[in-house]
Amino acid sequence: MNIQFMAMRKIVAMFSMALVLISLGSLAIKGLKFGLDFTGGSLIEVQYSVAPQLDDVRTLLADGDYSDVTVQNFGSSTDVVVRMGNAYTPTLGDEVLSTLRNNGDVDVELMRSEYVGGQVGEELREQGGLGMLLALAIVMIYVAVRFQFKFSVASVVALAHDVIITLGIFSLFGFEFDLTVLAAILAVIGYSLNDTIVVCDRIRENFRIMRDTSPSELINESINQTLGRTIITSMTTLFVLLVLFFFGGESIHNFSLALLVGVLIGTYSSIFVAANLLLAQNITREDLVPAPKEELEDDMP
Repeated sequence: MNIQFMAMRKIVAMFSMALVLISLGSLAIKGLKFGLDFTGGSLIEVQYSVAPQLDDVRTLLADGDYSDVTVQNFGSSTDVVVRMGNAYTPTLGDEVLSTLRNNGDVDVELMRSEYVGGQVGEELREQGGLGMLLALAIVMIYVAVRFQFKFSVASVVALAHDVIITLGIFSLFGFEFDLTVLAAILAVIGYSLNDTIVVCDRIRENFRIMRDTSPSELINESINQTLGRTIITSMTTLFVLLVLFFFGGESIHNFSLALLVGVLIGTYSSIFVAANLLLAQNITREDLVPAPKEELEDDMP
């Protein structure tokens, strides 16, 4: 089976541009919904005598008019950590405890109540952004040295495409962006790069052996040759991420969601975006295979 991927390159390019523009527009207008790791807030840890249903805890806190509440287990099923956007006060822990006791129907004790500073979160946000830019720069240098400059441009633009769309989905749908999501974004860069490098390596090898084939046909053949590997890798990764998403609990819910989106977009970009960009740069065999050196003539008499 030989799927004509490059025959769809114009449609795919418009689709990708639309996704990127929508993502950038959402990021500019709505921004990201930063979690308490970045914005600061209050953290309260309580311990139940019997493991509670976290949904019931969230309902009680929502009825108590607490804002931006995140509830998750901490260490065991009876220990619960509550993060909220409410301003910290010395009595906040007791107020939350009173709400969770539900008029004495629930046996729960307060373990700690403290303020989560936004200054640390701001520094983490800046350092995380710099970390992503540094990762893209290192990728560009590596691919330029390992392959060729046109490949590095295609790879980095494809990675930026994946990151922007993943961030755009979090912005568009209002999913919370915390440190676990930032870690997932960095993991997506690594995953997508690995897939793109496999395709680029096959393209380079085919340029050396398929001498009478146009760049478009050669790239199309290269993608088809690596398609089985790409699908198997993506599917096995997605199976694990789906299990984490549905059964991993709230603490890694957004982490697994970011990876799910990133793996899907990364697989798509490895097949379509990077190869499309190579054609847009007019990649040729001469870019990869140096011309043979002329033999030195013996000028001696």
